[in-house]
Amino acid sequence: MPDIHSDRFVRSHLKMRQLVLLVELGRHGSILHAAQAANLTQPAASKLLAELEYSLNVQLFERLPRGVQPTWYGEVMIRRAGAALAEMDAGYQEVMELLAGIAGTVAVGAVLTPSASLLPDAIKLLKTRHERVKVSVTVDTSKLLTEKLRAGELDLVIGRVLDSESAAELQFEPVTDEPHSLIAGAGHPLAGRATLALEELADEPWIMPPAGSILRDRLTALFLSHGLEPPAETVESLALPVIANLLIGSRMIVALPEELVRPYLDMGLLTILPYDLGLRMDLYGIVTRKQHRLAPGAQAMLAALREVAALRYPR
Repeated sequence: MPDIHSDRFVRSHLKMRQLVLLVELGRHGSILHAAQAANLTQPAASKLLAELEYSLNVQLFERLPRGVQPTWYGEVMIRRAGAALAEMDAGYQEVMELLAGIAGTVAVGAVLTPSASLLPDAIKLLKTRHERVKVSVTVDTSKLLTEKLRAGELDLVIGRVLDSESAAELQFEPVTDEPHSLIAGAGHPLAGRATLALEELADEPWIMPPAGSILRDRLTALFLSHGLEPPAETVESLALPVIANLLIGSRMIVALPEELVRPYLDMGLLTILPYDLGLRMDLYGIVTRKQHRLAPGAQAMLAALREVAALRYPR
C-alpha cells in the first residue's frame, strides 16, 4: 500500500530545483558553487535547502567553516535525486529516439576483463544494427560502477553486486567467473623455473588493483594466510595497456585472467609463471536497475551483451 505521507511529500513539497540543487551540493560541497551550477542565487539555494530539510524534518547537510558535508540522510537524498534526474533525462532521450529511430547514448560500465573482451564484441554487434547509438564506456571496480548505476550515471554494468543494500535495487544476470594466473614479461628471471614458492613472489614488484577491490583483498589475504607480508613494491593500475607495458622488460608481476592478456601471450611478450594462486573471482554479470525501463538504445546494448555472452560463455 502506498505511503500517503511520502506521496504528499513528493507531490506537494518536492521541487525539481531542489533535486538539481541536491545533486550539485553532492558534487561541489559548497552552497555557493552548487547554486552557481544550478543557476540559482546563494540565498535562493539556501532557502530551497532549508525548505527541504523542514519538509523531511531531518538535517541533510552539516554546515562547515568551508562548505557543507552531507549527513547520512543527505547522502540518500543526493543519490535518489541523481537517479530521478537521470530518469527524466532518459525519458527525454527515449522520446527523441522514438521520433528519430534508435539512436541516443548508452553509458556502460565494466570491470577489467569484460572491458577487453565481452564488451567490445557487444559494441561491434550493436553498431552493425544501430550505428547511430553512441556508447560511452567506464572501466572501474564493481563497487564504484554499481554506485554510478544506482545514481543513474550508468545504464548498464558488467561487474559484480557486492553488498545487500545494492542487491535490493539491482538486477544481476550471471555471465562467467575469472580464474586468475600469475603473469610476467617473457624475459622475467622466474619464467624458466619449474616451480615457485609464494615467499619468492612476495619479494617481487607487483602490479595491483586499487585498494578495496575484491582481487586486492584476496591477494592480501593469500600472503597473510601464509604468514607473509603483502608485497611492498607495488604499482596500482586497472589500465591494460599500462599493465602490459610495465610487465614487458621488467621484474613486475600481476594476477590476471589469461583471457585478458591472450594477444600478448600469443605474441610471446608475456608469459605465465608456474604458480597456482588458487584465485577464482566471483561470477561477474550484467547488472541493471530494478523497476527501471531502459531507453531503446540501452535496450539494444543489453540485447547485444546477452547475445555475445551466450556465444562466448555457453552454459
